[in-house]
This record gives sequence, structure tokens and C-alpha cells, in this order.
Amino acid sequence: MTEPIRLKLNGKEVDLHSHPMTPLLHALRNEELSPGTKYGCGEGECGACTVLLNGDAVMSCMVPLCQAEGAEVETVEGLCIDGELHPLQEAFICEGGAQCGICTPGMLMSALYFLRQPEKAPGGVREALEGNLCRCTGYTRIYQSVERAIGEAAGK
Repeated sequence: MTEPIRLKLNGKEVDLHSHPMTPLLHALRNEELSPGTKYGCGEGECGACTVLLNGDAVMSCMVPLCQAEGAEVETVEGLCIDGELHPLQEAFICEGGAQCGICTPGMLMSALYFLRQPEKAPGGVREALEGNLCRCTGYTRIYQSVERAIGEAAGK
């Protein structure tokens, strides 16, 4: 039996008991800590499983759990605090950016990364979300959702 892997998940210390080479996505979902993080392709191509690992957006299907030892991991569940939706979540609701829900958690986490570090995507929202695929929409409402959250954060 392997030692548990300790990390900080949405601000709370947790021990994960999955095998160290289990993808972070599966460990989070199998241990029922982050059912909102979605499995899409399993190959790091669709963005549905995007989480923040030490502040960087990563495809959690490609990260072995052992690489998250001691790390800070943020998932979509961490956006809502004390029942208050994050401005990104509110914007996705208002603008109709959420479709079937498979891509939405990854879109939200990629957008959060962009909001925190806009210099990482000098091309703007479209560049920031280019690693996230959606099969239900033409992306317009998703882009509008992120733009709305940016505007609200800027006090417009």
C-alpha cells in the first residue's frame, strides 16, 4: 500500500489514496472530491478537466497524482464560496455560456487563470480558451461570458 498523497484542494488539506501514477483527474473524481471536474478525452486535448495546479492551468488527465504532492489545486468546486457564485459563474449564467455542462468547468478554470494572469494570453479571451473544446456552441456566448466577468471585475 502506498502512502497517501497530501495536497491542498480548494484551500483545504486533503490526503488522496489513489496510486501515485493515477491521473489527478481520476483521483479527484474517484475519491469524490471534485465531481465537477469532467473527463473529456483523456489525452489533454479538450480542456474539460482543466484545474489550477499551483496557479497554472493544467489538464488534470495528464498530471500524475504524484506530481500534485504538496501542491495547491483549485477546481470548479472552489469557485463558489459560502454559497456565493464567482463572478465568472454568474456571467456564464447571465450570458448563456454554459451549455450541456461537460466543458463548462474547464472553461471556467481556464477563464479564471486568464483573469488572474491576462499577460499569459495577450490575444485575449479567445487565446485564453483555445485549449478548451465545446461541442454544443459556437463559443460566442462563452466569450461573452468571460468578457462580462472581466468588465464587472473592472467596475464597468
